[in-house]
Amino acid sequence: MAPASSHRRDNTAIMTGPSDIQTSKFLSLVLRHQPQKIGLALDTQGWAKVDELLEKLAACGHSLSLERLRRIVETNDKSRFRFSEDGLCIRASQGHSIAVDLELEPRRPPEILFHGTAERLLSAIRQKGLLPGTRQFVHLSGDHETAVRVGQRHGKPMVLKVQAEAMDKSGFSFFLSDNGVWLTKTVPVEFLSFPAGCKPGGEG
Repeated sequence: MAPASSHRRDNTAIMTGPSDIQTSKFLSLVLRHQPQKIGLALDTQGWAKVDELLEKLAACGHSLSLERLRRIVETNDKSRFRFSEDGLCIRASQGHSIAVDLELEPRRPPEILFHGTAERLLSAIRQKGLLPGTRQFVHLSGDHETAVRVGQRHGKPMVLKVQAEAMDKSGFSFFLSDNGVWLTKTVPVEFLSFPAGCKPGGEG
């Protein structure tokens, strides 16, 4: 009987992480894209009142304790969310498709930044450069390894180099989000370097 009991404990431990991951994804949905999905109101800077968020989540069948919310915010590997200094409000650090003002000041970027994408998207990028799509900004990484992880979410990863310093000198503005993601409105093709050996059609 002991092995069976141990097996059940292992299953419980395995399920704890994914549960928080799924909750984090749902929080991203309502704090970045669709607050109306649970009837939540965000202010112009993207902040939501924590007590209202928890109340609206519970009303929609997604009950979440304040303790667990704090754990998700503190342990999220990408620091997707942050609390206000008084702890009464919460917002997504970046990635919004709805119009919010994150109150970010322009920053001078490093010489090179990186953008992780999928191989199948290279052809379109060669034609149009990097565009924000449904988001407010193009997201860029400060190091190659992070960009690889980003690209893996979309398919076979490809990492583009962005001549960020040259863009900055040409008048493009850069911002740094609370969780360390570099943001800019667009990246024209002439400021991009594609992986060596990539064919113009997007195939390696």
